[in-house]
Amino acid sequence: MQRPSMTALAEVKMSPFWLDRPDAPEVLSPLSSNRKADLLIVGGGFTGLWGAIQAKQNNPDLAVVLIEKGAVANGASGRPGGVVSTSVMHGLSNAVRVFPNDIAELERLGKENMHGFMQTIADHGIDCHAEWGGELTVAVDDDHIEALHREHELHLEYGHKAVFLDQAAVQTQIRSPRYKAGIWSKDISGTVHPALLAWGLKKAALSLGVEIFENTELLAVDGAGGKIQVSTRFGLVTARKVLLATNAFTSGHPGIKRRVVAIRDRVLATEPLSQEQMHAVGWTNRQGVYDTRTQMNYMRLTKDNRIIFGGRLAYAFAGSTFPRADTDVQSYQPLAAAFFDTFPQLEGVRFTHAWSGPIDLSTRMAVHFQRYHAGKVVYAGGYSGFGVSASRFGARIALDILDGSKTAESRLDFATTLPNTIPPEPFRWLGAQVTMYALDTADKKGGWRKPWLRLVSAMGFPLS
Repeated sequence: MQRPSMTALAEVKMSPFWLDRPDAPEVLSPLSSNRKADLLIVGGGFTGLWGAIQAKQNNPDLAVVLIEKGAVANGASGRPGGVVSTSVMHGLSNAVRVFPNDIAELERLGKENMHGFMQTIADHGIDCHAEWGGELTVAVDDDHIEALHREHELHLEYGHKAVFLDQAAVQTQIRSPRYKAGIWSKDISGTVHPALLAWGLKKAALSLGVEIFENTELLAVDGAGGKIQVSTRFGLVTARKVLLATNAFTSGHPGIKRRVVAIRDRVLATEPLSQEQMHAVGWTNRQGVYDTRTQMNYMRLTKDNRIIFGGRLAYAFAGSTFPRADTDVQSYQPLAAAFFDTFPQLEGVRFTHAWSGPIDLSTRMAVHFQRYHAGKVVYAGGYSGFGVSASRFGARIALDILDGSKTAESRLDFATTLPNTIPPEPFRWLGAQVTMYALDTADKKGGWRKPWLRLVSAMGFPLS
């Protein structure tokens, strides 16, 4: 007999739910002649788009050109869960772990970043289905509750409007037999439709005078002389400064891959839930949700009451961002099984879409900045899956670094230091396979898996 998880996947589309829309904007023409620019941005994802907008907001007379290898939102920016928050460093615990000296300022900057995020959406009329129900972190094991209490104390220490929920209280928010406790952070956080956000930012950038060329791949960067020359197939861009917003795709300099590895996150979308099914789940405050499993799952609701459910990490040799394995419906069965473990009351619900998205993983699990060509070229990336809102912050800091680090925040540790390097292939692939297997099985089988994950954590990745 076929498992419920496979039955639910029987008619699934192997494409992102977010991009399955008839109102996708027209793809702009590729670069077809030489251009000069004060600022060239490589990459039309969130970091690139936020960088373009903020550059023009800071100086409307700046000549800004943005090139994108494919179409805006077709890469990572059209594929995430779409949860946004004040954290710019992958959560409070991670920020305290890696930047204890900067944490108070990072918390202030994170709140400032979200206010700017919301203001831009309002100013440009971007309808990205934003909902501000907050973030909910849920414990799925009694052993995780103590850590959740510590996380809650951190939230209170840094001024967050957060409440701790015991098992009875968390069940009033979202009904799952797996959830033992939770933290509900209510500060300016929630969910957005990521593709609509990216397309809205594209429109906003164009309205500010940014030149955008899609289907324009960077082929080479030449830093000889006083300016940077970037070659594309049909044109050359000469720029005073370059922001590499290529994230998991790591284009622009071979050194980027030493500190960033592209992993993939698998995601499912259900059919719209009925009123009865919504009542069975609860979730009336519509928070973005993360659980505390070693192989974490996250989820959120869409405007039409689908559940977006993701978190099945994988790695392909050489960091392939869209490998063939991710088009095999069988590879989504473990994620579907985790969904029904979480919501057994939804047995019979079908999945309409399944897809993967590339994540730019770094050992700090947070954005960092790599400088090339005497500081005229800066790479901003390494968000490690939490970049939908943090990308605005990353772009802002990168622009200031390109401008000579004039603000105090660009001289803090997070902006001036680098994450640890990651071993090259084939050691990268071998280590990833063992680590992913340990993540998948540590909660149920324990044994050697927990010590291995502690070792990986000691190398910089906070996995246990």
